[in-house]
Amino acid sequence: MSQWISRFPIPKIYLSFLLLWLYYAIFSASFLALLGFVFLLLCLFFQFPWKTVIKVLLVCGLFGSWFLFQKWQQEEASQHLVDSVNTVRILPDTIKVNGDSLSFRGKADGRLFQVYYKFQSEAEKERFKELSELHEIVVKGKLAIPQGANNFAGFDYRNYLKTQGIYQTLTISEIVELKKASSWDIEENLSSLRRKAVVWIKRNFPDPMRNYMTGLLLGHLDTDFEEMNELYSSLGIIHLFALSGMQVGFFMNAFKKSLLRLGLTQEKFKWLAYPFSLVYAGLTGFSASVIRSLLQKLLAQHGFKSLDNFALTILILFLIMPNFFLTAGGVLSCAYAFILTMTGEEVAGIKGLIRESCIISLGILPILSFYFSEFQPWSILLTFVFSFLFDMVLLPLLSILFCLSFIYPITQFNFLFEWLENIIRYISQLSTRPLVFGQPSLWILILLLITLALIYDYRKNLKKISMLVIVAISLFLVTKHPLENEITVLDMEQGRSIFLRDMTGKTILLDVGEKSERDKKEAWQERISSSNAERSLIPYLKSRGVAKIDQLVLTTSDTKQLDHVLEISKAFELEEILVSEETLSKREFMDKLKKSKVKVAAIKTGQQLFIFGSGLEVITSQNSDKKDSMVLYGKLLNQTFLVTGNIEEKFLNKSYPKIQADVVLTHQQASKKKTDVEVFEIFQPKITVISVDKKKKFKEKNGENNQEFGNSIYKTDQKGAIRFKGWSAWQIETVR
Repeated sequence: MSQWISRFPIPKIYLSFLLLWLYYAIFSASFLALLGFVFLLLCLFFQFPWKTVIKVLLVCGLFGSWFLFQKWQQEEASQHLVDSVNTVRILPDTIKVNGDSLSFRGKADGRLFQVYYKFQSEAEKERFKELSELHEIVVKGKLAIPQGANNFAGFDYRNYLKTQGIYQTLTISEIVELKKASSWDIEENLSSLRRKAVVWIKRNFPDPMRNYMTGLLLGHLDTDFEEMNELYSSLGIIHLFALSGMQVGFFMNAFKKSLLRLGLTQEKFKWLAYPFSLVYAGLTGFSASVIRSLLQKLLAQHGFKSLDNFALTILILFLIMPNFFLTAGGVLSCAYAFILTMTGEEVAGIKGLIRESCIISLGILPILSFYFSEFQPWSILLTFVFSFLFDMVLLPLLSILFCLSFIYPITQFNFLFEWLENIIRYISQLSTRPLVFGQPSLWILILLLITLALIYDYRKNLKKISMLVIVAISLFLVTKHPLENEITVLDMEQGRSIFLRDMTGKTILLDVGEKSERDKKEAWQERISSSNAERSLIPYLKSRGVAKIDQLVLTTSDTKQLDHVLEISKAFELEEILVSEETLSKREFMDKLKKSKVKVAAIKTGQQLFIFGSGLEVITSQNSDKKDSMVLYGKLLNQTFLVTGNIEEKFLNKSYPKIQADVVLTHQQASKKKTDVEVFEIFQPKITVISVDKKKKFKEKNGENNQEFGNSIYKTDQKGAIRFKGWSAWQIETVR
């Protein structure tokens, strides 16, 4: 096999690159990817003899057939869903306990499900926290299709689960029976073994030491690490916990040295490395980066080096893990390996860490922007410093302590991890906000990658490098400052938020959504969770390249949105916050608002919010119980917009009888006593956009006669986010 591979007529890296375009053309149904594949085929015809081209086409045909088969299987699985599930086998290492919430992945009838359950007691919670053996549960529950993306550039939970082979979620209402199970399945037994290791560590080591041990040895970070997770992410060094070549190399070398000292030969180690790799991959949850690294290590044993090694790794991943390149982890892991391979072999020690931190931070920047929209400059220095600490000090130390724990747990080193976390907190206070680049389109991403490749090719030509750097900067600027006007009504699940930006870069944010209200719970029931702003609003704004918000307008004095305001003020530079005059007199509201350390000003009736070369007029009620609420009205480009608030329609009808709007942006709340029918009869809009509170149950009258409101109705619970875009006239696009 190796001889056949070595004699392949074209470089293997060319073949893998060609197949990568074919892969995305099939799995993503991307016209751009298909176009790239056809272009590369044409180049192949011009560069190689026809016999060589035929051989390549045969290989492409085989891989293409495999891709199509996998795609067909996924579509069949997504279309032929099950109606009910009674018995589920738990994959132990996927168990996550968060307050009174339990989640895990389970198998039933040959299918994989994402399962959710709400604990009924603290004792039940503690039982699942300790559970490590294979178990089956007999349940009563409800199946559902996972939720897709709600906002542009938002997280698509449905597609994510699809890459994991999951097409349905199961919400358990009652656990009828929990019983031990046995299995011959290697994956299930490795899942149990990994879970046993996690439970053992949490039982025998204190916090925060145990979090670093499970993270660096097993790739497992629990919910109680959430605070530090956010800090590491904000500093751009959360990838230190992503197991990669350094960890794989450490454990492979340790395994090798142990066997050689026992008298085994190099040849025997070569074959024993395969079962060891399987076990290690299982203990780390079969993470993308670990599998990639293990494959490269195993291929290196058979003499495949450099680009050949990387190319064969890609080809094998196509076969054994077809969804690998549909995940951010898979793409980033391979991009990382490719950059290091192209720029030289991995170098051990301090020199290697310096090289790695610089290359990975700058070379992978376009892909990081595509997935995360931002870059922390501090990460270049911090990656170097903390990579040395994590890989050269903490990893060996924690490995030794874990092995010794089966004899006697040594916990006296916990103070080192307490010091480390204090240092991280201190650095986070000193550091600046990440640079927000925005999310490049696929076209711009490809152009950026080509530009970086050319920069590498012409690295010794200063003139050409200068021109290429200018091109790269221009592409980033186009992403950060798109030359178009936009009005986006986001899907906030609760409350509303409307983002406005014109071609000059002027930004206005109307409201920020509301914090979900939860019933008072006991301490054991409290969950750690992200807010609507963290999940929806902040990622969208960053994807659009927003780093500064000129004006944040709070149209009501509802305290449920104040927590979101504080989060927005941390994530972005806020110039000022505008509220109604009545709101200024509400002491509790204002005291909390001042914590944002942002200038707060009042806006009066008749004042204008200038944007798009015109403006929105502010309307407040003077003779109602909603004096703290405001309505916005004005002509933006070619259409008249009305942004409604909590002001009674009687007041609007009486005070502004001639108001008519082409577009009405309103908020549907369960608490409203009346329907909006009267309002829409008055304004007679052509387009109506309704922000819907998903987690509230609406009275039937709140949804009746919607078709009478206007010619086009857009609801965020049905369409997701709704965006108006254009230069001189508006065009509408929706997430769904």
